[in-house]
Amino acid sequence: MKKTTILLLIVATIVAWSCKREKEAAGEKAPLITKNTVKVQGDLMTPEVLWAFGRISEPAVSPDKKQILYGVSYYNLEQNKGNRELFLMDIDGKNNRQITHTPFSENQAEWSADGKKIRFLSSESGSMQLWEMNTDGSDRLQMTDIPGGISGYRFSPDEKKLLYTADVAADKPLQDLYKDLPKATGKIYNDFMYRHWDTWVESYSHVFVADFAKTMIKTGTDILKDEPYECPLQPFGGMEQITWSPDSKTIAYTCRKKKGVAYTLSTNSDIYLYQVDKGSTANLTEGMMGYDVAPVYSPDGTKLAWQSMERDGYESDKNRLFVYDFNTKAKADYSKDFDQSSEGLAWSDDSKSIFFISDFHATDELYQLRLADGKIRKITEGIHNYTGVIPAGDKLIATRVSMSSPPEIYSVDAANGTDTQLSFENKEILDQLALGKVTQRWLKTTDNKMMQTWVIYPPHFDSTKVYPTLLYCEGGPQSTVSQFWSFRWNFQMMAANGYIIVAPNRRGLPGFGKEWNEQISGDYGGQNMKDYLSAIDALCKEKYVNKDKLGCVGASYGGFSVYWLAGNHNKRFKAFIAHDGMFNLEAQYLETEEMWFVNWDLGGPFWDKNNKIAQRSYATSPHKFIRNWDAPILVIHGGLDFRISYTQGMQAFDAALLRGIPAEFLFFPNENHWVLKPQNGILWQRTFFNWLDRWLK
Repeated sequence: MKKTTILLLIVATIVAWSCKREKEAAGEKAPLITKNTVKVQGDLMTPEVLWAFGRISEPAVSPDKKQILYGVSYYNLEQNKGNRELFLMDIDGKNNRQITHTPFSENQAEWSADGKKIRFLSSESGSMQLWEMNTDGSDRLQMTDIPGGISGYRFSPDEKKLLYTADVAADKPLQDLYKDLPKATGKIYNDFMYRHWDTWVESYSHVFVADFAKTMIKTGTDILKDEPYECPLQPFGGMEQITWSPDSKTIAYTCRKKKGVAYTLSTNSDIYLYQVDKGSTANLTEGMMGYDVAPVYSPDGTKLAWQSMERDGYESDKNRLFVYDFNTKAKADYSKDFDQSSEGLAWSDDSKSIFFISDFHATDELYQLRLADGKIRKITEGIHNYTGVIPAGDKLIATRVSMSSPPEIYSVDAANGTDTQLSFENKEILDQLALGKVTQRWLKTTDNKMMQTWVIYPPHFDSTKVYPTLLYCEGGPQSTVSQFWSFRWNFQMMAANGYIIVAPNRRGLPGFGKEWNEQISGDYGGQNMKDYLSAIDALCKEKYVNKDKLGCVGASYGGFSVYWLAGNHNKRFKAFIAHDGMFNLEAQYLETEEMWFVNWDLGGPFWDKNNKIAQRSYATSPHKFIRNWDAPILVIHGGLDFRISYTQGMQAFDAALLRGIPAEFLFFPNENHWVLKPQNGILWQRTFFNWLDRWLK
């Protein structure tokens, strides 16, 4: 359910999840996982080829702007795990070399202030700790030995102090209360947020500060001591939510200082300023009621920028670009006349501009705000997504991705937007593949609006033939169908299996203005479903689309959409696949863990009979239309999905069986809202296409 509006956040979340899982499995010895050498049979992508791609993340530019440090994750199907190695290349992309060769996954790699060392997290010592090495990978030195390990870190600019994040216990164990029951496994709860995303909450992430010297750091000062709050925000927050001031005196951090019922009903996080020498904390954004996250100091230390949502309880509000001036004590929204979100903020070296990423018409491009005149200009244009930006002189170092290529590192001319590819991690595999053509169409909806829709064709497409066609339903619900590359919902993989894919940016998606984005709230079974049908009906007019072989697929809100369309499609589709979808909205209201979401999007609780928006929402719940189901359905769900409980999938599967509808249930006991383990990923792909091929070919 929780959407992430740019791929950068998705990548950071997966890396953080990997760190967490490595921390839990610390000390486990494993063979080295290296880059996969792939010989593609024919020229079509397979699940095994998809999992062979290297996954680039976290580029960092050296202090002298001459080198780029970055990580690449590789996956081994036999070991059923991944490993991340570090690489260096010159700022122009030359002299690319691998500097680590270990089975321990070096994460969150950063440069030292003088550029002579590289710091990173590793579980090499048995728990996740901070390490340091030379820039050629030699002389690895452990820097922390924090009990239980750490999950993130930041050095102060003067390198005299280190902040790190680590877990602290949320409550005393039950055995402390009943000492005669040492083997009891029960948990007693008396408030909300006892579970979150994929974890039963037994700890909070806190920020600690320690003096840094060339000796092992074993403990630090908890700046949230005795506060039952988390920093960074879970489940998706990372170290982008915590930063040092340039003078090393202040830590700016993101926190939602609420608990229990108040926490689950609110998105009101704030930016706090912690004075290291005094140990005092001030709330910079008090009275600002939505998400305030990701603070970034200007290099001269006079200003602080951050992303700010206006309304409490609304996770899909516009991300405004706010700046606080420490001299004038004034806050300003520099994006008030900009009908788009601003994310991934990065200051220019001269503190006069802020570079950021914004979604417009289903691509994520680079933009620049000039503070002097408040003008925002678009820098890049194309069929791609930028997922991160780092100023480096007159160039911007950025990761770029598309439906036809996994992320690679690019250099972008800040003046004219011209980009140059620097990394070619996956060129060897891509050169062996025939990829489907990706086209953009604008289609008319039932209310005479124009809707942007991606159409992806099979490799070697022949317009004289007819092809089975899939309607792709996006999740979120407010998450753009942009130029993303997924290792599960991969459009090129679907195309390689002989399908045309129709992927509409239906009502309720950002990048097309506030009105388009917000229409969906309180109208789950309404206009956006008509938009889906408008898209598939328009493509069915093409002679190469086999209108008798249509499928409908999607996850999360896309899974809800599949369930809803299964009961309202008027015999258009011959097969459905729903992953982690909402089936029974009344049950969903009381099963999910973030109540602000269902309150905003569904209108409130189902027992409020006077709430017309809520009653309309529950009246259009997919389970209300099960009597109309008439096409085979594959249901997929993860046992660790606490955002949309697996019981939703079970209800849908059981209902299909009782109705006599051909159905199959793929259940992953150890996966959450995503599928992250390699062999599970392969099983997902094989089951997905076996089901479609069975009914559509």
